[in-house]
Amino acid sequence: MEMHQLRYVVAVARTGNFSRAAEQCHVSQPSLSQQIQKLEAELGGRLFDRMKREAKPTPQGEAFLRHAVRVLEEVDAARREAKDATDLLSGTVAIGVLPTIAPYLLPGVMSGFTENFPGVEVIIQEDTTAHLIKLLLAYEIDFALASQPIQDPRLEVRELFAEELLLALPPGHPLTRKRTVCVADLEKERFIVMKEGHCLGDQVLQFCTRRDLRANISFRSTQLETIQSLVRAGLGVSFVPAMATQSKRDDLPEYRSLQNPRPQRKIVAVWPRQRPPARAATEFLKTVSARFGKSAR
Repeated sequence: MEMHQLRYVVAVARTGNFSRAAEQCHVSQPSLSQQIQKLEAELGGRLFDRMKREAKPTPQGEAFLRHAVRVLEEVDAARREAKDATDLLSGTVAIGVLPTIAPYLLPGVMSGFTENFPGVEVIIQEDTTAHLIKLLLAYEIDFALASQPIQDPRLEVRELFAEELLLALPPGHPLTRKRTVCVADLEKERFIVMKEGHCLGDQVLQFCTRRDLRANISFRSTQLETIQSLVRAGLGVSFVPAMATQSKRDDLPEYRSLQNPRPQRKIVAVWPRQRPPARAATEFLKTVSARFGKSAR
């Protein structure tokens, strides 16, 4: 039994397809199939039921898979710990980030991190929470920067900081004359929010629901910058994360806080429970915490 055979079995189980597994493992499909057949002969039974376009683990395959995953995780952990014993002069850290976080958090954090660890390559994957979770569980990224709620027993979730969601208003809007705004002031406003599937949109609507505010949605977008532009154009109001309001540009909306309790989102780091962050990832998270602390306006 060889280590690469274990990797091939796990890849087929995760992709459900021999061709995709071969691509993921960077080998030809005949070579991968031959190695799995060789392993099946050694074990005395089939590990997969092979259909035209799909492969599903047999009961024997399921039992074998649990142990194969555990062995590979231990080997990966040993390899990462051995690399971590060095001075972190080189290496790679792959990070998943929400699009509503990446352009506002990463520039400052990246400059601090690369100054301390210039030999480490950082790979950024921006996507929705649902897709980032898939990447985490496939071990395609080391950790993700996302926001609550995330409820998956396979994942470890660590809160990094909380930030206020500020009310974004068109310049000259009557509510800009108030230092703080109450929920009742928003009853007749049109809202511009993130498209379904983007957690910030869900968070805004959940806040409105908890405050008995029926949000009249006029527009949805997948881009936070587009939402801010629509607000500035007078097409509605929105709630915007504080980190997205720090620019000194003169083409942004005006911002106001709501009366307590103010809406907020909690920024978290997420990774698979069975694959804790290696040293490069840990150092990156330390840089995030040092820059943003436990809370942010």
